[in-house]
Order: sequence, then C-alpha cells, then structure tokens
Amino acid sequence: MERYIGGDVHQASVTFVVLSATGRQLREDVIETNGRALVGYLKQLAGSLHLCIEEGEWSNWLFEILSPHVAEFVVYRQQWRPGPKSDAIDARGLAEKLRKGEIKSPVYKTTAYRELREAARVYTKLTRDAARVKCRIKSVYRSRGLPYKGSEVFKDEKRQRHIKRLPGFLRGPVTLLGEELDQLSALKGLAEQQMIKASHQLKISRILETAPGMGPVRVAQMIPIVVTPHRFRTKRQFWSYCGFAIVTRSSSDWVRENKQWIKSKKVIQTRGLSFNHNRMLKMIFKGAATTVIAHSGSNPLRSGYDRQLDNGTKPNLAKLTVARKVAAIVLAMWKNEEKYDAERLVAAQATG
Repeated sequence: MERYIGGDVHQASVTFVVLSATGRQLREDVIETNGRALVGYLKQLAGSLHLCIEEGEWSNWLFEILSPHVAEFVVYRQQWRPGPKSDAIDARGLAEKLRKGEIKSPVYKTTAYRELREAARVYTKLTRDAARVKCRIKSVYRSRGLPYKGSEVFKDEKRQRHIKRLPGFLRGPVTLLGEELDQLSALKGLAEQQMIKASHQLKISRILETAPGMGPVRVAQMIPIVVTPHRFRTKRQFWSYCGFAIVTRSSSDWVRENKQWIKSKKVIQTRGLSFNHNRMLKMIFKGAATTVIAHSGSNPLRSGYDRQLDNGTKPNLAKLTVARKVAAIVLAMWKNEEKYDAERLVAAQATG
C-alpha cells in the first residue's frame, strides 16, 4: 500500500497532502513545524510512505528527523509556475510529481559531514561579509574622487593616513567600517581554523590537498558538498554538477536517406555553460584553475593553458579547460584514494 505525501513547509506549520497510488487524495492536514509533532504524524499513517518537500532552509533538518520514518524522502527544487497557489496546492503538486516519477533530479541530502558542512558554511558567510565591508570602504573613497592603491585602505597601519584625507563627516563612519572589517577578519581566521580542523579528521582531505590548486580551504569547502565521488559515474556528470557542462541546441536531427533515418550533418550550436549547477563548487574549481595558472609556477596544466593561448583560444575558455581538468583529477583521486601524480598527467596528455 503506497502513500505519496507532499509537504509545504513554513515557519509555523507544514501542510501535508496524502495521495494513494492511483492519485486519489486521501487526506490533507496542517501540522505544527515541530519535530515531535511531524514524526508523530508520519507514524500514524499506514503503508509505505514516500515524502517530498521543497528545497529550503528547513530541508536539512527535516531530512534528518523524518527520513528514518519513511521509505523514500525526496527534496525537490521547485520551479516557478503560473496559476493559483496555496499551501495545499503546492503540497498536492509535490505529492503528484513524486507519484508520477517526474522528479528526475532530486536535491542530494545526507547526514554525513555535518560538522564540516556547518563550519564551511560559516567560513563562507564571514568571507562574503568581509568582502562586502571592503567594497563599502572603497566606495567611500571613490565617491570623493580619492585614489588609493590595492588594499592599503584596509590595513590598520595605513588606514588612518587615508582616513585623514576624507572630509570630517565621513571619517567617523569609515573608522567604524574599518573596525568592523578587523573583527570580521579575526572571526574569519578562527572559522578557517575550525573548518580545516574538521576537514583533517577525514583521511581523504590530506590526499585531495595534493591536487593542483586545491589547498586545505578549498578541499574543506568541497568535501561536504560532494560527500562521495561515487555519486558521479564519470567526470562528465561531475562537470555538469560543477557548472562546466556545455549546453547545446539542435533541431531536425534526423534526415531520410536511402529509405533509412540517419543523423543529419548539421553543426550543433553551443549556448554556453549549464545554469543548473552548484555555484560554490564552480567557484572552488575556477579558483583552483586561477592558482594553477598564476601562482603555481611551471606545471603540466599551465603548459596546456599556454598551448591553448598560442593556438588562439580565448583566455577565459582556456581557463575553463584547466578548471575541468582539475575537477576530473580531483574526482579520480577521490575515487582511487591516491595522491596527485604529475608524471601520470604528463603521460596522459602525451597519449591523448
């Protein structure tokens, strides 16, 4: 006896709609957003339960507490659609999609690496907050037409000299922004230490840190996102998840020739990279590519980058190629639990 449940989650309540295997609505209930109440509600339902909720700030918590009580727990990234909307309509829509098997790419959820995941999330937020404060400080100087070099307006020893160049009514606010930046920088350093400490509790982190461009920070941010490399059968699936997959467009793919259908010889047009990806993961590997190109000295990946430029490839596309290679290397290292071997990469490029 299969039961398909859609849950529309809000801060105060969760609206559940339960469907049978034939699509008949069996019940509709509103339950308080409380762990004990939600578990109790599921326990009173008979049959094999399949639950679907939307991706959101509650999804991780609900996955932890409710997944042991259902046969299937699916998190879906909802797309905007026109038409009427209510909690019951949304919940029924989720249950119906789950019943019909229309959710082809559910959001991956796991309880693994919770400590590292939260440490990495806090580090990322503090990094972004510090970057915002820096932009606010620079905008003050730009608004007054005052030049500055690099990051000297952020450094405490030179900051006061630059503040004196400002009109009196701006010196106080910029001083406060500088103090905020100091506090955020200190907290960011502490968050980085906690994140790397949690990462180094995992054996695989030391192995992945040997990959080109991948230091302790990037590895610590990547592990809780990917969780396991075996989610991806090949590097192409991993590229798609990282946002490195090429989007193509074609039409009239088949033509009739000699009474048989054959593929047409029309050129398939490319339309850039996929928008459906993990943005943090894309940032990690593009940052690794930048490190390989600009800060790692002579290495096989940098040599390949230079060859592409010599052949007329645009720098941004050549950098994308390096990022894809780093992602493929990391995936292979993780699957095989082997450290990076530059000589193997050189041999592979020679044969390829």
